[in-house]
Amino acid sequence: MADLYTLLKISAAVLASLLYSYFISSKLPKGLPRLLSLLPILSLYTLLPLPLSSLLLAGIVAFFITWLASFKLLLFCFDSGPLFSDPPLSFPLFVSISCFPIRIKQNQPDPDPQNPQKPTDPLLKTIDSPKLRLNLPAKGFLFAVLVAGDDFAQNLSPNAMLCFYCVSLYFFIDVILGLCNTFVRWGFGIELEPPSNEPYLATSLRDFWGRRWNLLVSNTLRWSVFLPVRAAVSGVLGRRRAAVVAVFATFVVSGLMHELLFYYVTGAVPTWEVTGFFVLHGVCVVVEFWVKMVLGENWRLHWAVAGPLTLAFVVITAAWLFFPPLLKTGAVAAIIGECKAAAGYVK
Repeated sequence: MADLYTLLKISAAVLASLLYSYFISSKLPKGLPRLLSLLPILSLYTLLPLPLSSLLLAGIVAFFITWLASFKLLLFCFDSGPLFSDPPLSFPLFVSISCFPIRIKQNQPDPDPQNPQKPTDPLLKTIDSPKLRLNLPAKGFLFAVLVAGDDFAQNLSPNAMLCFYCVSLYFFIDVILGLCNTFVRWGFGIELEPPSNEPYLATSLRDFWGRRWNLLVSNTLRWSVFLPVRAAVSGVLGRRRAAVVAVFATFVVSGLMHELLFYYVTGAVPTWEVTGFFVLHGVCVVVEFWVKMVLGENWRLHWAVAGPLTLAFVVITAAWLFFPPLLKTGAVAAIIGECKAAAGYVK
């Protein structure tokens, strides 16, 4: 009950901050004046998860508000990102887009400021593969089965248990984001992008990170890191090399933000393993890009070979670098326990 009361206070603080952002900061000129006006809000957001004793709630607040809402407001300072619209968004929709990991579906891909006729970057091209879609109820059911089967999973080998955690993480994230999508779609009658695009069918790391896994975060990082970095260095390095630098910078920022999320959840001193996970994947994505340049963009392994290789690499590196900070601190077991308790409460 104490955490629920704390969550209500956090919600009130976020609502007040967004009232200020919408009605006051938005009236200031874009750029530095608006950024300075929002710095107290961004500072406040870094503190919001700390009072929560529930690891699950702390992680959700850190992800939704400390990371995503902060990045959206940073983009808003420069008349960019999902919060900027002409005409302006209504205040309820502004709040929903700020607080929830959602993205309004566009008729066309996000434009590239440097080349509006070429909305997608070659680093992020996807590869055709089979379709095996699971809807939200199916994912919710499978996640419930996995949570219920956690006691059985404890008897598995360490490698099998890590695979179990990888699958559980995917369903957990997709169910949470899917519920947010459903809530906003029903409330506003707008069409939203899906939270992911069958990441288990990825045929390359570029495909996995750029077009399939956690699409909202990918889009947020694209607007807040990839495009600004590429624009900043393209005049010196050229467009292709600038894209490589921007992709690597994006993975570094993602790693640092995940490190921060892990701190909020575990309370432990960062070990930088999760940052290493994303840096490693950033390097590998860059290597994939250069291999494509050498062999030709049309060269590719068959999806039946590329798919298992991609998933194996993601799972193995996650077992090596991503999960250890959570397992050492007991965070995974605690979060699964909280999910079981929540399910029991609902019953």
